[in-house]
Amino acid sequence: MKNDMYPCLWFDGKAGEAMNFYCSVFDRSEIVVDTPSVVQARLDGQMFMGLNGGPQFQPNTSVSFMVICDDRKEAQRYWNAFSNGGQVLMPLDSYAWSEQYGWIQDRFGISWQVYLAKERWGDQKIIPTLMFCAQQQGKAEEAIAFYTSVFKNTEVSNISRYPEGSFKGQIQHARLVLNDYELMAMDSGVPQNFTFNEGISMVLTCDTQGEIDHYWNAFTEKGKESMCGWCQDPYGVYWQVIPKILGELMREPGRAKRVMDEVLKMKKLDIDTLVHA
Repeated sequence: MKNDMYPCLWFDGKAGEAMNFYCSVFDRSEIVVDTPSVVQARLDGQMFMGLNGGPQFQPNTSVSFMVICDDRKEAQRYWNAFSNGGQVLMPLDSYAWSEQYGWIQDRFGISWQVYLAKERWGDQKIIPTLMFCAQQQGKAEEAIAFYTSVFKNTEVSNISRYPEGSFKGQIQHARLVLNDYELMAMDSGVPQNFTFNEGISMVLTCDTQGEIDHYWNAFTEKGKESMCGWCQDPYGVYWQVIPKILGELMREPGRAKRVMDEVLKMKKLDIDTLVHA
Protein backbone atom coordinates (compact mmCIF):
# COMPACT_ATOMS: atom_id res chain seq x y z
CA MET A 1 0.00 0.00 0.00
CA LYS A 2 2.40 2.66 -1.28
CA ASN A 3 0.99 6.16 -1.39
CA ASP A 4 2.23 9.63 -2.23
CA MET A 5 2.00 12.14 0.59
CA TYR A 6 2.67 15.88 0.50
CA PRO A 7 1.62 19.09 2.29
CA CYS A 8 -1.10 21.48 1.16
CA LEU A 9 -0.65 25.13 2.19
CA TRP A 10 -3.76 27.33 2.36
CA PHE A 11 -3.47 30.90 1.04
CA ASP A 12 -5.79 33.83 0.48
CA GLY A 13 -5.00 34.54 -3.16
CA LYS A 14 -1.22 34.33 -2.78
CA ALA A 15 -0.52 30.69 -3.66
CA GLY A 16 1.27 31.56 -6.89
CA GLU A 17 3.41 34.26 -5.28
CA ALA A 18 4.30 32.02 -2.35
CA MET A 19 5.13 28.93 -4.38
CA ASN A 20 7.30 30.91 -6.79
CA PHE A 21 9.11 32.38 -3.78
CA TYR A 22 9.76 28.91 -2.36
CA CYS A 23 11.06 27.77 -5.75
CA SER A 24 13.57 30.63 -5.61
CA VAL A 25 14.69 29.56 -2.12
CA PHE A 26 15.18 25.81 -2.65
CA ASP A 27 17.43 24.18 -5.23
CA ARG A 28 16.00 21.70 -7.75
CA SER A 29 12.59 23.39 -7.62
CA GLU A 30 9.92 24.09 -10.22
CA ILE A 31 6.22 24.85 -10.62
CA VAL A 32 4.44 21.80 -12.05
CA VAL A 33 0.78 22.91 -11.90
CA ASP A 34 -0.31 26.54 -12.11
CA THR A 35 -4.03 27.36 -12.01
CA PRO A 36 -5.97 30.17 -10.30
CA SER A 37 -7.00 27.82 -7.48
CA VAL A 38 -4.10 25.37 -7.16
CA VAL A 39 -0.34 25.79 -7.62
CA GLN A 40 1.85 22.72 -7.19
CA ALA A 41 5.62 22.82 -6.98
CA ARG A 42 8.50 20.48 -6.37
CA LEU A 43 10.77 22.04 -3.75
CA ASP A 44 14.14 20.32 -3.71
CA GLY A 45 12.34 17.46 -5.44
CA GLN A 46 9.45 17.27 -2.93
CA MET A 47 5.85 17.95 -3.87
CA PHE A 48 4.02 20.86 -2.20
CA MET A 49 0.60 22.26 -3.05
CA GLY A 50 -0.55 25.84 -2.61
CA LEU A 51 -4.32 26.31 -2.44
CA ASN A 52 -6.06 29.65 -2.94
CA GLY A 53 -8.84 28.86 -0.49
CA GLY A 54 -9.72 32.38 0.63
CA PRO A 55 -9.56 34.04 4.07
CA GLN A 56 -11.35 31.31 6.02
CA PHE A 57 -8.24 29.50 7.31
CA GLN A 58 -4.67 30.54 8.05
CA PRO A 59 -1.61 28.37 8.73
CA ASN A 60 -0.12 28.44 12.21
CA THR A 61 2.95 26.94 13.84
CA SER A 62 1.23 23.68 14.83
CA VAL A 63 2.62 22.50 11.48
CA SER A 64 6.06 23.75 10.51
CA PHE A 65 8.70 22.54 8.07
CA MET A 66 12.14 21.48 9.25
CA VAL A 67 14.82 22.24 6.67
CA ILE A 68 17.80 19.94 7.10
CA CYS A 69 21.03 21.83 6.38
CA ASP A 70 24.50 20.43 5.75
CA ASP A 71 26.51 23.51 6.74
CA ARG A 72 26.21 26.95 8.31
CA LYS A 73 26.28 28.76 4.97
CA GLU A 74 23.27 26.83 3.76
CA ALA A 75 21.37 27.44 7.03
CA GLN A 76 22.10 31.17 6.84
CA ARG A 77 20.88 31.31 3.24
CA TYR A 78 17.49 29.84 4.13
CA TRP A 79 17.24 32.05 7.21
CA ASN A 80 17.95 35.20 5.21
CA ALA A 81 15.27 34.29 2.65
CA PHE A 82 12.57 33.56 5.23
CA SER A 83 13.49 36.62 7.31
CA ASN A 84 12.41 39.03 4.58
CA GLY A 85 9.08 40.19 6.00
CA GLY A 86 8.96 37.23 8.37
CA GLN A 87 8.70 36.87 12.15
CA VAL A 88 11.42 35.24 14.24
CA LEU A 89 10.09 32.66 16.70
CA MET A 90 13.49 31.36 17.89
CA PRO A 91 16.67 33.18 16.78
CA LEU A 92 19.17 31.42 14.55
CA ASP A 93 21.74 30.41 17.16
CA SER A 94 23.52 27.52 18.85
CA TYR A 95 21.33 25.26 20.98
CA ALA A 96 21.80 21.99 22.85
CA TRP A 97 20.32 20.03 19.94
CA SER A 98 22.08 21.84 17.09
CA GLU A 99 25.05 24.11 16.51
CA GLN A 100 22.81 26.27 14.36
CA TYR A 101 19.02 26.28 14.60
CA GLY A 102 16.22 28.81 14.25
CA TRP A 103 12.44 28.88 13.91
CA ILE A 104 10.83 31.51 11.75
CA GLN A 105 7.44 32.31 10.20
CA ASP A 106 7.78 33.69 6.68
CA ARG A 107 5.78 36.56 5.22
CA PHE A 108 3.14 34.13 3.91
CA GLY A 109 2.51 32.67 7.37
CA ILE A 110 4.36 29.39 6.84
CA SER A 111 6.76 28.34 9.61
CA TRP A 112 10.22 26.90 9.03
CA GLN A 113 12.72 25.31 11.40
CA VAL A 114 16.20 25.78 9.96
CA TYR A 115 18.30 22.95 11.39
CA LEU A 116 22.00 22.21 10.97
CA ALA A 117 22.13 18.43 11.37
CA LYS A 118 25.12 16.42 12.52
CA GLU A 119 23.92 13.65 10.23
CA ARG A 120 21.13 13.17 7.71
CA TRP A 121 18.36 10.72 8.67
CA GLY A 122 17.13 10.23 5.11
CA ASP A 123 16.91 11.89 1.72
CA GLN A 124 14.23 14.46 2.57
CA LYS A 125 15.41 18.05 2.75
CA ILE A 126 12.10 19.40 4.07
CA ILE A 127 10.30 17.51 6.85
CA PRO A 128 6.78 18.49 8.02
CA THR A 129 6.71 18.78 11.81
CA LEU A 130 3.49 18.27 13.77
CA MET A 131 3.33 20.13 17.09
CA PHE A 132 0.64 18.88 19.46
CA CYS A 133 -0.60 21.77 21.57
CA ALA A 134 -3.68 23.34 23.19
CA GLN A 135 -6.34 20.60 23.38
CA GLN A 136 -3.87 18.20 21.70
CA GLN A 137 -1.07 18.90 24.20
CA GLY A 138 0.62 15.73 25.40
CA LYS A 139 -0.87 13.55 22.67
CA ALA A 140 2.15 13.26 20.38
CA GLU A 141 3.10 9.79 21.62
CA GLU A 142 -0.46 8.50 21.27
CA ALA A 143 -0.71 10.05 17.78
CA ILE A 144 2.55 8.41 16.69
CA ALA A 145 1.20 5.02 17.77
CA PHE A 146 -1.99 5.72 15.83
CA TYR A 147 -0.16 6.68 12.62
CA THR A 148 2.09 3.62 12.76
CA SER A 149 -1.04 1.45 13.09
CA VAL A 150 -2.68 3.05 10.04
CA PHE A 151 0.27 3.23 7.65
CA LYS A 152 2.50 0.43 6.42
CA ASN A 153 6.32 0.44 6.26
CA THR A 154 6.65 2.68 9.30
CA GLU A 155 9.62 3.65 11.45
CA VAL A 156 9.90 5.64 14.68
CA SER A 157 13.25 6.92 15.94
CA ASN A 158 15.12 9.78 17.60
CA ILE A 159 12.62 10.06 20.46
CA SER A 160 13.50 12.58 23.16
CA ARG A 161 11.35 13.81 26.05
CA TYR A 162 11.11 16.99 28.07
CA PRO A 163 13.31 16.35 31.11
CA GLU A 164 11.57 18.79 33.46
CA GLY A 165 8.83 21.38 33.82
CA SER A 166 5.07 21.20 33.32
CA PHE A 167 5.40 18.93 30.29
CA LYS A 168 8.02 16.59 31.74
CA GLY A 169 7.97 13.22 29.98
CA GLN A 170 6.09 14.47 26.92
CA ILE A 171 7.61 14.18 23.45
CA GLN A 172 10.18 16.88 22.78
CA HIS A 173 11.09 15.42 19.41
CA ALA A 174 10.42 12.26 17.45
CA ARG A 175 11.00 11.18 13.86
CA LEU A 176 8.56 8.93 12.07
CA VAL A 177 8.47 7.51 8.57
CA LEU A 178 5.10 6.61 7.04
CA ASN A 179 5.26 4.83 3.69
CA ASP A 180 8.76 6.23 3.08
CA TYR A 181 7.70 9.81 3.90
CA GLU A 182 9.42 11.52 6.83
CA LEU A 183 7.56 13.51 9.47
CA MET A 184 8.54 14.94 12.82
CA ALA A 185 6.28 15.06 15.87
CA MET A 186 6.52 16.97 19.13
CA ASP A 187 4.47 18.25 22.02
CA SER A 188 4.73 21.99 22.52
CA GLY A 189 7.21 23.04 25.18
CA VAL A 190 5.05 25.97 26.27
CA PRO A 191 1.25 26.47 26.53
CA GLN A 192 -0.35 27.51 23.23
CA ASN A 193 -3.80 28.84 22.31
CA PHE A 194 -3.91 27.28 18.83
CA THR A 195 -3.83 23.84 17.29
CA PHE A 196 -4.14 22.13 13.90
CA ASN A 197 -6.53 23.57 11.32
CA GLU A 198 -7.17 23.44 7.59
CA GLY A 199 -4.42 26.03 7.00
CA ILE A 200 -2.00 23.15 6.50
CA SER A 201 -3.19 19.67 5.58
CA MET A 202 -1.53 16.52 4.34
CA VAL A 203 -2.55 15.19 0.92
CA LEU A 204 -2.60 11.41 0.62
CA THR A 205 -3.07 10.06 -2.91
CA CYS A 206 -4.36 6.52 -3.33
CA ASP A 207 -4.35 4.07 -6.24
CA THR A 208 -7.54 2.21 -5.33
CA GLN A 209 -10.88 2.72 -3.65
CA GLY A 210 -9.84 0.17 -1.05
CA GLU A 211 -6.92 2.40 -0.03
CA ILE A 212 -9.17 5.46 0.14
CA ASP A 213 -11.62 3.52 2.32
CA HIS A 214 -8.80 2.30 4.59
CA TYR A 215 -7.40 5.74 5.38
CA TRP A 216 -10.75 7.53 5.46
CA ASN A 217 -12.23 5.03 7.89
CA ALA A 218 -9.14 5.10 10.11
CA PHE A 219 -9.01 8.90 10.27
CA THR A 220 -12.73 9.50 10.75
CA GLU A 221 -13.65 6.67 13.13
CA LYS A 222 -12.79 8.98 16.03
CA GLY A 223 -12.07 12.03 13.91
CA LYS A 224 -14.34 14.08 11.67
CA GLU A 225 -15.53 13.94 8.07
CA SER A 226 -15.42 17.05 5.94
CA MET A 227 -16.16 17.64 2.24
CA CYS A 228 -14.31 16.92 -1.01
CA GLY A 229 -12.00 14.27 0.44
CA TRP A 230 -11.00 16.36 3.47
CA CYS A 231 -11.13 14.84 6.95
CA GLN A 232 -9.66 15.35 10.41
CA ASP A 233 -7.98 12.54 12.31
CA PRO A 234 -8.52 11.87 16.07
CA TYR A 235 -5.57 14.16 16.93
CA GLY A 236 -6.76 17.15 14.94
CA VAL A 237 -4.53 16.84 11.87
CA TYR A 238 -6.29 17.47 8.54
CA TRP A 239 -5.88 15.11 5.59
CA GLN A 240 -7.01 15.14 1.98
CA VAL A 241 -7.55 11.51 0.92
CA ILE A 242 -7.82 11.58 -2.86
CA PRO A 243 -7.47 9.18 -5.80
CA LYS A 244 -4.20 9.47 -7.69
CA ILE A 245 -6.18 9.58 -10.94
CA LEU A 246 -7.98 12.79 -9.94
CA GLY A 247 -5.33 15.09 -11.42
CA GLU A 248 -5.49 13.26 -14.75
CA LEU A 249 -9.29 13.49 -14.84
CA MET A 250 -9.17 17.21 -14.08
CA ARG A 251 -6.82 17.81 -17.02
CA GLU A 252 -9.16 16.26 -19.60
CA PRO A 253 -10.93 18.93 -21.68
CA GLY A 254 -14.67 18.82 -21.27
CA ARG A 255 -14.52 16.53 -18.25
CA ALA A 256 -12.96 18.72 -15.56
CA LYS A 257 -16.15 20.57 -14.65
CA ARG A 258 -18.19 17.36 -14.44
CA VAL A 259 -15.55 15.77 -12.22
CA MET A 260 -15.39 18.81 -9.95
CA ASP A 261 -19.18 18.92 -9.69
CA GLU A 262 -19.06 15.33 -8.39
CA VAL A 263 -16.20 16.07 -5.99
CA LEU A 264 -18.19 18.94 -4.48
CA LYS A 265 -21.05 16.56 -3.69
CA MET A 266 -18.90 14.04 -1.82
CA LYS A 267 -17.30 13.66 1.56
CA LYS A 268 -15.24 10.51 0.94
CA LEU A 269 -14.28 10.45 -2.74
CA ASP A 270 -15.50 7.58 -4.91
CA ILE A 271 -13.22 6.71 -7.82
CA ASP A 272 -15.87 4.98 -9.94
CA THR A 273 -18.20 7.99 -9.79
CA LEU A 274 -15.39 10.35 -10.79
CA VAL A 275 -14.18 8.17 -13.66
CA HIS A 276 -17.69 8.00 -15.11
CA ALA A 277 -18.49 11.70 -14.64
